[in-house]
Amino acid sequence: MPGQSRGAPGAPPALERFNTASAEDAGRTLLACLRSPRWALRLSGHRPYPDLPSLLAASDEAMYDLSPGELAQALAAEDLPALPEDTYSAAHTALTAAHTAYESKFGHVFVICLDGVPREETLGRVLEDIRSRLANDPDEERAVAAEELRRLARGRLVSTLEGAGL
Repeated sequence: MPGQSRGAPGAPPALERFNTASAEDAGRTLLACLRSPRWALRLSGHRPYPDLPSLLAASDEAMYDLSPGELAQALAAEDLPALPEDTYSAAHTALTAAHTAYESKFGHVFVICLDGVPREETLGRVLEDIRSRLANDPDEERAVAAEELRRLARGRLVSTLEGAGL
């Protein structure tokens, strides 16, 4: 990318480590954020990034360019959203039924980005969204799932770099 250089002044240390990591290490870090080889290859290949917003913008762009098959591959690697440990059994039963219905209809796990959702609202948000999204047709849901996956990847990138994951 024009105007970028290694060791950009003011680059956070974690971003600098990401920018200068081997392609293999950068790829491993990126695949931990989103299981899409094409997405990881694009982000790794466009290093160095001058700042985190530039990396996140590149992540968004690479997400939007994923083919339906690549999106399906990334969705297949996702885990179900985590719930608080003290969630009562009736809620788990309702959630399991909703997840089963969702996977049966759409062929992949339900993905949702819960960044910024208070812990005590997690279960309600997941149940509300999964029930609402079950009304979507497959094409509409693919777009919603892709957007949630994009948000998850962004959040994971930020967490990885802030947590000095490299």
